[in-house]
Amino acid sequence: MLITRLIAEPSSLEKALDGLTVALADTSVPVAHAAMLDFCGDVLQIESPGDDMEALRAALDVHFPESDAIVSRDVIQVPHVFVSDMDSTMIGQECIDELADFAGLKDKVAEITERAMQGELNFEAALRERVDLLSGLGEEAIDQCLAERIRPTAGARVLVETLKSRGCRTALVTGGFHHFADVVADQLGFERTIGNRLEVAGGKLTGGLVGDISDSSTKRAVLLEEVAAKGDNVVSMAAGDGANDIPMIEAATYGIAFRAKPKARAAANGWVERGDLTSLLKLLDIPEKDWVS
Repeated sequence: MLITRLIAEPSSLEKALDGLTVALADTSVPVAHAAMLDFCGDVLQIESPGDDMEALRAALDVHFPESDAIVSRDVIQVPHVFVSDMDSTMIGQECIDELADFAGLKDKVAEITERAMQGELNFEAALRERVDLLSGLGEEAIDQCLAERIRPTAGARVLVETLKSRGCRTALVTGGFHHFADVVADQLGFERTIGNRLEVAGGKLTGGLVGDISDSSTKRAVLLEEVAAKGDNVVSMAAGDGANDIPMIEAATYGIAFRAKPKARAAANGWVERGDLTSLLKLLDIPEKDWVS
């Protein structure tokens, strides 16, 4: 059985659902039941007796091209563990690109970042190349960048704090840097933070990194570690936007692609493309009166 919860444009919802129903009628994933989750709400729940998630997702993409959704093989419930990427997910920026602007190198660094997030470049090699370009930049540029450029994504804090209020363990895991992630995690309420460390000497960035690299394998490992710590029958959710988020997205019960690159979107069984991060609370059927800010 497949259960889909979906938020789409209200004015075209009925027509889109009719089209989906007709398209899937003679397939292995016909629409068996569809109804709004709440009478006055905006979440549509669609149930199918089939198990071909790929076929269902393809049809959803055609008939609900701009939507927020979760597709599950079981009853959708509030997760016990939530692990998220930071850049372009919990915040609206790529920190290294914004920091590079203070060195007059934003365009060059941003091009490498985009290719890495599309999965075209080796993540560690691309990271080290970009960090090396920042050699000699004063450490004070980080504080200035945080103050002037870095802003949380709409709904980020409400999502994290509301999940925590339901007993969910939260972790922010980034291929970016602790200089930024520690501040962002504190602002948004994350309980654990993992990232890379920029090397600083004499008040300037050396162009190097300190310690182990936080990459796609780290993100997946943190998710599995947090799940194991919770015990049996743990429901997990992971959110990200780039290729280096794919392993944790695939490992999570609900892998959420947030306004994501195509490869990450294809790996996910949930996505947010229409609303902000509070759409996930709606899809999890947490009433707005219970949201925590």
